[in-house]
Amino acid sequence: MEYWALAMFAVLFLLLLVGYPVAFTLGAIALLFGGIFLGFDFFNLLPLRIWGIMTNFTLLAVPLFVFMGVILEKSGVAEELLDTMGRLFGQLRGGLAISVVVVGALLAATTGVVGASVVTMAVIALPSMLKRGYAPSLASGTIAASGTLGQIIPPSIILILLGDVIGVPVGQLFIAATVPGAMLIIGYIIYIAWIAWRKPELAPPIPVNEKHDTHLALSVIKSLLPPLFLIVAVLGSIFFGVASPTESAAVGALGAMILAALHSRLNLGNLREAMQKTTRLTSMVFVIFIGATAFGLVFVGMGGDKLILDIFSNLPGGKWTFLVLSMLLIFVLGFFLDFIEICFIVVPVIAPVAIYMGLDPLWFALLIALNLQTSFLTPPFGFSLFYLKASAPASLKLQSIYRGIVPFVLIQIVVLAVLITFPDLTLWLPALME
Repeated sequence: MEYWALAMFAVLFLLLLVGYPVAFTLGAIALLFGGIFLGFDFFNLLPLRIWGIMTNFTLLAVPLFVFMGVILEKSGVAEELLDTMGRLFGQLRGGLAISVVVVGALLAATTGVVGASVVTMAVIALPSMLKRGYAPSLASGTIAASGTLGQIIPPSIILILLGDVIGVPVGQLFIAATVPGAMLIIGYIIYIAWIAWRKPELAPPIPVNEKHDTHLALSVIKSLLPPLFLIVAVLGSIFFGVASPTESAAVGALGAMILAALHSRLNLGNLREAMQKTTRLTSMVFVIFIGATAFGLVFVGMGGDKLILDIFSNLPGGKWTFLVLSMLLIFVLGFFLDFIEICFIVVPVIAPVAIYMGLDPLWFALLIALNLQTSFLTPPFGFSLFYLKASAPASLKLQSIYRGIVPFVLIQIVVLAVLITFPDLTLWLPALME
């Protein structure tokens, strides 16, 4: 029976590649294999699992953070940031690309919505970069990679989901994720500066007569203070123990509405659209979660978890071989599957093995989150690439986008390798928090 549990995965991936909906495919396979091998009475356990999901207080942060991100997308904060950062860094070689990285980081720490960040920067910054002589590959790669920072920089939806699946406090996961997030930002900026130094024609500075330095300091303060205030309100309340992640999500949603009101963007139309987007995305996540719960229940009932544990326990090299193989598996699956699918299908299978082998679950969760970030950039199904192509000028070729993201994917792999080699880089901040 245990080997039939592995056959469930083979059937699942085959149907997903064909194009069947994830949530319903998970549920159908669970019913088919569970009915054959365990009997339909076995599914009497399923309502209790679903009730546990729907009453999970931590998961309430998902719709609140999504709502916060959509409201901020409508507030005009991103446009102000891009304009001001472009003026601040534009006189440097590669300055516009560096400003995109800085804005991407700030948007990640406020909105956390990858699609919104990529589309906003593609519409506003990409035409300006191409007009000023930036190489299409460098411009597109910078925007796509900077937009995905919302996957690792809190508040991130994937961190909330991973925290619940693996059983790690979301607050600690948020605090721990700030270090790899900062490493990625620094890595991106170093790469851009190096390219601009080696090949100045690929990332030229803004000509002197185009600089607009009038009241620049005031503009920087005006555009940076609102998002920084929101970041401090959300993450600071978690770090200092004032609020739980779910409560801080409510603070963030309220703060986003205040910022939108200050920019005169808080109207009924924007509120309606924000609530509709939040409902759609949250419903999608929870329907997949319920399907994955049914799948996981049958997989464990058939003894698949014990078989996986036996396989990895007998590998030469022990936990380090398991860690490398699991990271490689997630990286390869990221070429074909969405991060939510990997989180709900693969992570519940490998996480118990990691804990059994003595790996720190907080560290392991963070490695998975960083690994999943690359799924947005890897073809053929990298969502950031689709968002960018759909929003970019028609002159930007898909080949330029693919060439541009390669160095940034390599930077993410290097950061992942560093975090695997030095676990304390991710664990010292949570320890300080305690």
